[in-house]
Amino acid sequence: MHNFNNKPIGFFDSGVGGLSVLSRFKKVLPNESTIYYGDTIHLPYGNKTKKELIGYARNIMNFMLKKGVKAVIIACNTSSAQAYDTIKNEYDVPIYPIIQSCSKIIAQNKLKKIGIFATEATVMSGKYTEELKKYNSEIQVKEIASKNWVGIVENSITDIDAAKKHIRYELEEMLLFNPDKIILGCTHYPYLMNEFVKYAPKDIFVDPAEIFVDYLKDDLSSRELLNNGVDSSDRMEQFYVTSSPADFVKNAKIFYDVKNSPILV
Repeated sequence: MHNFNNKPIGFFDSGVGGLSVLSRFKKVLPNESTIYYGDTIHLPYGNKTKKELIGYARNIMNFMLKKGVKAVIIACNTSSAQAYDTIKNEYDVPIYPIIQSCSKIIAQNKLKKIGIFATEATVMSGKYTEELKKYNSEIQVKEIASKNWVGIVENSITDIDAAKKHIRYELEEMLLFNPDKIILGCTHYPYLMNEFVKYAPKDIFVDPAEIFVDYLKDDLSSRELLNNGVDSSDRMEQFYVTSSPADFVKNAKIFYDVKNSPILV
């Protein structure tokens, strides 16, 4: 059991956005070894088809299993929406999707109106609305596809007027709905908070990564999968990308200090 619990936990996303989940995970569960996979060659996921996204997820899962992970975290809303339901029973390790894991907790807050900002593929899936209504049938949900926000974050161009215009336009549209909370339904989006708070109070925005990691801690503990050892000598942290390792490290700084050079796969 001890040797198994020392195995790493895998995380994957299309780029650096999932590092927001990894960063919080490391603070809450510092004893865990981790492998992060950024599928940067296929970035952004938001404009990909369901078939493509399932294929990417399977390739990444096969890679993770070869690395001997004990669980996999889908730190990507788009993959959670479009691929998880298809692949969830194809592997012998627990797979945790961010949307499905968080929606139950969010829906229990008895909110009347929830706004969702997400990628086009996530919005097209309707997965957030489906999952939230599963636990609160009376809730009203408005989903808006923020087509350009991932690119804005990945390229660190939030100081460009055109980028600010996209953010302002979509936020103003959402605020007409008068939501109680707005879920940032892509792990890239919390980086844009400095722009968001120009138009709405910070406490209206929900970063699912915070809810997600608390859920992960509880569930991994219930499955007796946590590494509770105090010896950090065999703890590891690895990063893999499918293109441009140098760009990944540069863009990652907004979320996480990647100290180990990513390996190109």
